Amino acid sequence: MKEDQEIKVKFQESQMSKAGRLAMELNAEKKRLKEEMEELQSQVEDMSPVTPTGTLDSYVKWAATLFGVSGVFLMSAGFGNAGQFAYLIAACSWVFVGSVWNDKAIMIGSAVSGTAVLMNIVEGII
Repeated sequence: MKEDQEIKVKFQESQMSKAGRLAMELNAEKKRLKEEMEELQSQVEDMSPVTPTGTLDSYVKWAATLFGVSGVFLMSAGFGNAGQFAYLIAACSWVFVGSVWNDKAIMIGSAVSGTAVLMNIVEGII
């Protein structure tokens, strides 16, 4: 908007034809839209996932997520042992994914929760 006003003021007393002034305004609008598109493109790139896809670890990640969610639901539904085993598989899978990604937070969080579930399973067996 500010650029539009500047262009109109700049060429108001000019000998340039109306078509010429319109061409200048269109050029300024084109430049503004191009800058806006570049900004939007950078925002899209910032929101794009950075985790790998199509690799073994990406498949293990999704399987671990399904096992983890299933385990929690099974335990909530009263199927404690089945839920614990499903959650244990999820925790071990996340430790694998964390080691592939070299992400210590994922490995530690999964190892601790997996160990707690394993202790509960062992306690139930003994």
